[in-house]
Amino acid sequence: MYENIISIENLLDAWREFLKGKRKRKDVMLFADNLSSNIFQLHEDLVNKSYIHSSYHAFNISDPKPRNIHKALVRDRLLHHCLYRVLYPYFDKKFIHDSYSCRLNKGTHRAINRFRVFGHKVSKNNTKQCWILKCDIRKFFASIDHRILLTILRKHIKDLDTIWLLERIIRSFSSEKENTGLPLGNLTSQLLVNIHMNEFDQYLKHKLKVKYYIRYADDFVTMSQDKKYLENLLVEINKFLNNKLKLQLHPDKVFIKTLASGVDFLGWVNFFNHRVLRTSTKKRMFKNLKKEDVKPETIESYLGLLKHGDAYKITKLVNDILS
Repeated sequence: MYENIISIENLLDAWREFLKGKRKRKDVMLFADNLSSNIFQLHEDLVNKSYIHSSYHAFNISDPKPRNIHKALVRDRLLHHCLYRVLYPYFDKKFIHDSYSCRLNKGTHRAINRFRVFGHKVSKNNTKQCWILKCDIRKFFASIDHRILLTILRKHIKDLDTIWLLERIIRSFSSEKENTGLPLGNLTSQLLVNIHMNEFDQYLKHKLKVKYYIRYADDFVTMSQDKKYLENLLVEINKFLNNKLKLQLHPDKVFIKTLASGVDFLGWVNFFNHRVLRTSTKKRMFKNLKKEDVKPETIESYLGLLKHGDAYKITKLVNDILS
């Protein structure tokens, strides 16, 4: 596996993928000016195991909530792509069907469509009460324990050289707590958190036999006609996350409510047979659309989003603003 990751062929293929949408960025152009030299030097450092991950450039974004992003150097980000190209196909087959974050042919739209399918099944086509347990993990990326993650990786990867490289990348960053946290901004972080949370997914599906369960990153829901069952399940969820993964649920973002009352999940308030855009998302969208320098791709993005819900009136208002 390690030889495949660090091969010149993989480095060059990863570079071509990495370049998409980044060709005009200054740091990328500087790396490209001496591409052959930079790639062969990286390859040599990996062969000799003298590779050291560089420090990160930190900056904040609103996405829509404030997030602290840590950006690695081009050299390191290229290596992240190399790792991802080899590891993603291997691990993706191990994930449960209803894990939807950062996976090919998944995403938020498929997740909320699956939510609707589950709602119909559990409510017996709206003839029974459908209760939904909705949870969110507190400071998700910042709370990933390095030692636990590496233990999980060693269960799946027997190649010690690959583990050495993964440990180099994982330990290149720590949040407020030492040996904890993955940087928002690394391509590898997206895969690593899915590998980490797959332990939880497998526990729910195979140990606790939870039938109606959907997870997108640190947001997850499960459904039942029995509210008491979900209350008991929440106790087991808390135990596993705290004891096995050292993660905690966000105290303000855990609730049990009925589908009929509307459940806020992945940007939409979901009901039995329709969904409406979350109020905060709607306000932010109209605020951005009224800016003078709004980009055409932003408009297309919003119109594309609105197609996935019951948003005829909002779409009309967007078109009125643009006209």
